[in-house]
Amino acid sequence: MIPGLKGDLENSSSAGKSTLSSDVEIEGSITFQKELLIDGKVQGQINSDGVLTIGENADIHGDIKTKSIILFGKVHGNIAAAERCELKTKSILQGDLKAARLVIEDGATFIGHSEVTSKSGPKSSDSSKRKWHWR
Repeated sequence: MIPGLKGDLENSSSAGKSTLSSDVEIEGSITFQKELLIDGKVQGQINSDGVLTIGENADIHGDIKTKSIILFGKVHGNIAAAERCELKTKSILQGDLKAARLVIEDGATFIGHSEVTSKSGPKSSDSSKRKWHWR
């Protein structure tokens, strides 16, 4: 048993997808390469150049930096997504968000500041950056 790790880790290495099931609790940092679904509890930072899905049962306390994220559960921390961030219905984000593209579905809760930046186009502050505040 690894200290700070409770539960099961499923890994489908041929597809590059890993799953942390709802009975998993992690205290510490997580780093992954391709795709990860977290449906358990995490206390710590998550860093990746891959795609992260936060499941409905997930409760994350820490900052997240990834290429793309889809949020169904709860995150208490800041999110930085290089490409895309989706906040699904019933998701809760308490923290600041920075992403190239942002999708917020009806019913999602977002408390914090967001910065949506375009990867292409001129770098003037008026056209490439938008700041939103949701409560």
